[in-house]
Amino acid sequence: MKKLFYISLFFLLSIFLVACGNTTDKQTKETTTEPTNNAQPAQDESKNEKVNFVYTAEHGGITKVDAATNKTIKSIDIEGSVHNVQISPDGRILGATVVPEIGEHGGHDSGHEEKTNGFALFYDVETDQLINKVEVGSHPAHIVFTENMKYALVTNNEDNNVSVIDLTTYKMIQNISTGNGPHGFRIAADSKTAYIANMGEDTVSVIDLESMKESKKIVVGNTPVTTSVTPDGKNLVVTLNAENSLAIINLENDNVEKVQVGEGPAQVYIQSDGKYAFVANQGTPENPSDSVSKIDLETRKIVTTIKVGKGAHGIVTSDDNQFVYVTNMYENTVSVIDNNENKVIATIEVGTEPNGITLK
Repeated sequence: MKKLFYISLFFLLSIFLVACGNTTDKQTKETTTEPTNNAQPAQDESKNEKVNFVYTAEHGGITKVDAATNKTIKSIDIEGSVHNVQISPDGRILGATVVPEIGEHGGHDSGHEEKTNGFALFYDVETDQLINKVEVGSHPAHIVFTENMKYALVTNNEDNNVSVIDLTTYKMIQNISTGNGPHGFRIAADSKTAYIANMGEDTVSVIDLESMKESKKIVVGNTPVTTSVTPDGKNLVVTLNAENSLAIINLENDNVEKVQVGEGPAQVYIQSDGKYAFVANQGTPENPSDSVSKIDLETRKIVTTIKVGKGAHGIVTSDDNQFVYVTNMYENTVSVIDNNENKVIATIEVGTEPNGITLK
């Protein structure tokens, strides 16, 4: 139990570290302002011209990177620690979870006895303007949209539940109970089921989004951090931080297989064709890891291990599966991996302790 508590505590406290964000000469800053009521994302007037951007969640804001040039072009300043970011399936909205500074919004001066609610922020991708700010639970972790654009879900790590936000009204309509310490998760492509990793125990909560209830728990292993679902919905993968492994679950019978990866795995991402899963191996502040494990999901074997920066945490692939992007928490950078060559081709300086990452 002590080991579970220590590892969970590390993840909870890591986003509270205060430092100055790194910027580049070409970077511009914007400050989050209060949203306009009932604001809607702007219509994209240049649909024939596809522009890709990478967004990273950091202490004090979000960094926006041009994926064509691998250059930082903007930072959005936000009070508190931005834990996670996610682009909506239609590419029009950027969601972010924010943990307020200690003492902010009625918080306390010291200790952790009094909980402080966090927020889900929603930005217009075309204008980078804040659409809405929704109060959720204590220590919000990850945010994920349903594929049908009906809901956004936010895990509240200290409340042991997940908030459901209606994307038409931007109102929180329900909190659904989970296991202890809900953290990273993904939603099946049919928008019916969410799979939430419970860091405080050895389970994944299976959330039925039609009944709005936890339908069951799957025992997966020690300190599950986050999940990912194969495109066909048949398999679930879960990083097990305390076991240095990736659990692969057959969702028809809940059978669990494990593949050994690097030290302290954090996030996992499955490329769009379902062939490979990529695991960011973070390690600890005292003994940071600096690698990404590439796993063939058919053979259940590691294809290669790619060296990146220290504290590899967030991970995402491009839509065409040509590139993999990884946040390096202890170096304040993002590594860009060529997925064919299996090597880093660029390193981008971003803000302080980059955590989650998403791609438009």
